[in-house]
Amino acid sequence: MKARDRHYLFVCSQNKLRSPTAEQIFADHPGIETLSASTNHDAETPLDDEMLRWADTIFVMEKTHRSKIQQRFRAALGGTRIVCLDIPDDYEFMDANLIALLHTRMARFLPRTPSA
Repeated sequence: MKARDRHYLFVCSQNKLRSPTAEQIFADHPGIETLSASTNHDAETPLDDEMLRWADTIFVMEKTHRSKIQQRFRAALGGTRIVCLDIPDDYEFMDANLIALLHTRMARFLPRTPSA
């Protein structure tokens, strides 16, 4: 029986640049499913309880994102792990430097793929 894919939720301030880039570049990685959201209520995709319950691990771009999630969604979090990637808001969507940094910071969290 195949194990269920890990559910990774990426979160930043507005869900326009960093977290959607992460969602997109890891979407096709074997063994994981991705979503992205914003800590701000007025964003296109604001974070909600359902997303938090879906996630096995939440990846935030900055420590302030982790604090906001812990304060506003304590009940929905349960024991879900929140990992801070420490990626500042200095990049555009799909920026090559952002992609390289995401690959570096996420390497230890990505399931290994079998060698061909």
